[in-house]
Amino acid sequence: MQYRTLGKTGYDVSTISFGAWAIGGTWGQVDDAQSVAALHRALDLGINFFDTADVYGDGHSERLIARLRRERPEPFLVATKAGRRLDPHVAGGYTEANLRGFIERSLSNLEVEALDLLQLHCPPTVLYGQPEVFEVLDGFVQEGLLRHYGVSVERVDEALEAITHPNVATVQIIFNAFRIKPAEQFFTAARAANVGILARVPLASGLLTGKLRADTPFESDDHRAFNRHGEAFDRGETFSGVDYAAGLAAVERLRPLVPDGITLAQFALRWILMFPEVTCAIPGARNPQQVESNAAAADLAPLTPEQMTAVQAVYDELLRAHVHPHW
Repeated sequence: MQYRTLGKTGYDVSTISFGAWAIGGTWGQVDDAQSVAALHRALDLGINFFDTADVYGDGHSERLIARLRRERPEPFLVATKAGRRLDPHVAGGYTEANLRGFIERSLSNLEVEALDLLQLHCPPTVLYGQPEVFEVLDGFVQEGLLRHYGVSVERVDEALEAITHPNVATVQIIFNAFRIKPAEQFFTAARAANVGILARVPLASGLLTGKLRADTPFESDDHRAFNRHGEAFDRGETFSGVDYAAGLAAVERLRPLVPDGITLAQFALRWILMFPEVTCAIPGARNPQQVESNAAAADLAPLTPEQMTAVQAVYDELLRAHVHPHW
């Protein structure tokens, strides 16, 4: 495993970390025994950073991570998120009282006295222009409820506005071979501001595993079945906003680039780590085998310039028009 410093937090985190959305819900049926085994295997392999949210399984994901902390002595870091419990989810709901309630619930779920990292969970765009919200977060840091805070965003313009607030330590953003815009328009500014970057949806909701087909079935409670057009939340969260058929075509273009002995998923994760501004990728995993496959990507040899150019060409020719204008 490799480690990079997470911006101004000073945390050294594993470049392949653990995204805990899938063990909470909206990815089909979950098996808690397998989820806990996956969490344990992550620690075994040197993964020391777990990303979750208070709405993943209505707190179930957080509680599983608390169980891991009870069962393992070694220290690890947890990032969680707040804001999506609001109904309606509007910027005006990000009040001191509401955020305090969300934080206290996460503290209870995670069984800790302070959150390592709290991220605003894809708030409405207008919120990034409201400094008073970030001042509230500063107050929570001073109280000792949070150690650091950041944001999880949908769009590059949101990321750029977020880091104008001086104590935003991290930005979590969708970044993968199907969503290259952050590298073109955000990474330089993040580096200048010493902001850590968490690459979420790194495998484009499974498209970049190469295992999905045109006829792959998805369970009714899997967002890949019910959110392809943004019916429940931003459509960019599902398959990175790429049209499913276009994504499958792009996968076929990528397959010949993958060296013998590794998977397309590992290739896709290693591609992300070719960008030094990215602190870590946070793929999900629901069993130990998936964790092992993900973690192995951290130690792969760098991609060649020819491979990087070829990935860019696939994006430019097949996907840019689908996603670049929207996020």
